[in-house]
Amino acid sequence: MKTFDYSRADTPQDAVKGGAVGNTRFIAGGTNLLDLMKLQIETPERIVDISRLALNEVEAMDDGGLRIGAMVPNADLAAHPQVIKAYPVLSRALLAGASGQLRNKASTGGNFLQRTRCYYFYDTAVPCNKREPGSGCPAKEGFNRIHAILGTSDACIATHPSDMAVAMRALDTTLVTLKPDGDRRRISIHEFYRLPGDTPHIETVLEEGELITHVELPPAPAGKQAYRKVRDRASYAFALVSVAAIVAVDDGKIANASLAFGGLGPMPWRSEAAEAALIGKAPEREAFEAAADALLADAKGFGSNDFKIPLTRRTLIAVLRDLTEDAA
Repeated sequence: MKTFDYSRADTPQDAVKGGAVGNTRFIAGGTNLLDLMKLQIETPERIVDISRLALNEVEAMDDGGLRIGAMVPNADLAAHPQVIKAYPVLSRALLAGASGQLRNKASTGGNFLQRTRCYYFYDTAVPCNKREPGSGCPAKEGFNRIHAILGTSDACIATHPSDMAVAMRALDTTLVTLKPDGDRRRISIHEFYRLPGDTPHIETVLEEGELITHVELPPAPAGKQAYRKVRDRASYAFALVSVAAIVAVDDGKIANASLAFGGLGPMPWRSEAAEAALIGKAPEREAFEAAADALLADAKGFGSNDFKIPLTRRTLIAVLRDLTEDAA
């Protein structure tokens, strides 16, 4: 690990002032950043410690939603009574991530900003466009079992690793940020992440020094919620495919559906086409098959990960069946 300067922020305003200086990183739980620094994938000159900022509360909002501080640990958020009651898809997604020790340390804000777990990204002896733009992407012709089948580009086929962010996308979450000039932004999660294109190293719309301070959940959606994660082992493994689903059935028809996916793309993936294929249909296999067709219409495997296409189909259909079996 290279040497760096360290400071501790007492307020969000202090944090963004320090973060505005070039090649600076914020650190909260450090569950991803420290690993990247040890491997010299991330080599910041300055670290601003935000772990003691007073952003660790979960508060009810006037509209019935929840406002979550960016420093709330993943374990605390998963166990919060209102999250369990109104947003069980989020609680289950959080509990599916990492290990108990890491969930105790990892922050809500930091979870959105995890870097990919691509083998080649973590190996500094090989090229990687995400790590060094323009150097190449060996994953396309290499071992790509965990890699993306949707939203890829010639420059990158890496996946986003977060479980929490998949549920947050299904819930139409908004991220609240503070910029170094004092302005605040409210960013829909649908606009927060960027596709790789030819700049895979730019992963979000955050500006230099911009800090996530809160996350806002809208009022609890109607319908049943589920999070299902398919992985190689039952603990401490990233998703091969995951599904966050919220489905409401009314009068024998699917009235509303929100579907987000992990393990498939460079960001938590949302498919409006798959949702549209369900709306107004009876909760039967024909509709579930149509949703899977819509989701996977542009899917492309790269050899080792071809299995993800049929696995995603089976997983989505199983989740939709389980959510609607009482209404069928």
